Amino acid sequence: MSVRKRTWKTGKGEEKTAWVVDYVDMTGARRLKTFAKKKEADAFSATASVEVRAGTHVADSASITVEKAGAFWIATGEADGLERSTIAQRKNHLAKYVVPLLGKTLVSKLTVPLVRKFEDDLREQGTSAAMIKKVVVSLGSIIADAQERGLATKNPVRDMRAKRGGSKRRVEARQKRKLVVGVDIPTPAEVRALLNAVAGRWRPLLITAVFTGMRASELRGLRWQDVDLEKRVVRVRQRADEFGQIGAPKSEAGERDIPLPPIVVNTLKEWRLACPRRQTGRTDDAGQPVTELYLVFPNGAGNVENHKNILRRGLEPALVKAGVSVPSGETDKDGQPIMAAKYGGLHALRHFHASWLINRPRDGGLGLPLKVVQERMGHASITMTADVYGHLFPRADDADELAAAESALLGSSAT
Repeated sequence: MSVRKRTWKTGKGEEKTAWVVDYVDMTGARRLKTFAKKKEADAFSATASVEVRAGTHVADSASITVEKAGAFWIATGEADGLERSTIAQRKNHLAKYVVPLLGKTLVSKLTVPLVRKFEDDLREQGTSAAMIKKVVVSLGSIIADAQERGLATKNPVRDMRAKRGGSKRRVEARQKRKLVVGVDIPTPAEVRALLNAVAGRWRPLLITAVFTGMRASELRGLRWQDVDLEKRVVRVRQRADEFGQIGAPKSEAGERDIPLPPIVVNTLKEWRLACPRRQTGRTDDAGQPVTELYLVFPNGAGNVENHKNILRRGLEPALVKAGVSVPSGETDKDGQPIMAAKYGGLHALRHFHASWLINRPRDGGLGLPLKVVQERMGHASITMTADVYGHLFPRADDADELAAAESALLGSSAT
């Protein structure tokens, strides 16, 4: 590997000087890279020499832009059979955030400072902290895909995260707010008010959500064949994504059996008689269309219900009607405050179900152990359950239980 000075004259007779690094890369190809200053050429020569010996060097001419690497990344996801919603999220991150700021940059030129600037630029544009974190993770995945294709050697996103170390993660863990009953989790009184207020086609769905803790996607994809009303159990075997496409549960743990209390069984027995049926595409002997019961909570045509419809037409109006609401910040024509639902999604009911599983029987719950709660919720690991809901488990050292333990140890005559 050599560094030499190159001098030439332009068409106008002006003398120009540059410094050229002449080297052979790890594939045996001769590479030339030009710099305006000798110190830049020397710095590149030193770095490239180490990378060539380590077998990790990729010349800029053999690299690709971040935009092209992103296209490869999306193609990889499609080939791997990722869900349509995941592919849509990848395309959104790439088109809306990555390409406008880094699209023309070569992957081989990405550095930790450049990734930090990318974060800063996103922040200046008003991008939320949560979205910045997701987009940077996507950028790291784009570079990782390029590495597997031999188009990049380093992943500055992962280098950056490694440099930040565990201290930031510990700080984030301390700052992460725990779920609060009455703020993130509906109280028992609020749930009772909701179930008393909801009516019509949304009542069976919300009752099932409260007493099974199923995810919105699992409720939307639930089939009648997976509901055994005699044995009082629902079997989660599939879910519907945001596009209405049916697929497997979120994880292997998502495939589970959930026992049903009497209120759900009785409600679903009544609902089954009124549940919309879907067209099969077949006709009977009289030429009439044949329909069938398929989904438990379908739209009017018997197909997958839109998630936004469930919220806007079902959950949110029912919460407002039940008085489980907060001021929206707007007023009606009479100047009265317009109320909005206190809880914005079905996940609040899932949180409530988890708290119901955890609470002691004397507090209106089931008092189930952590492992059973994990299985009922369909979490991939018990750590996830503990991280999200661990603080809701009753302490075993409260005053009443300490008194009972003391009495058992010392006898009833102890003072």
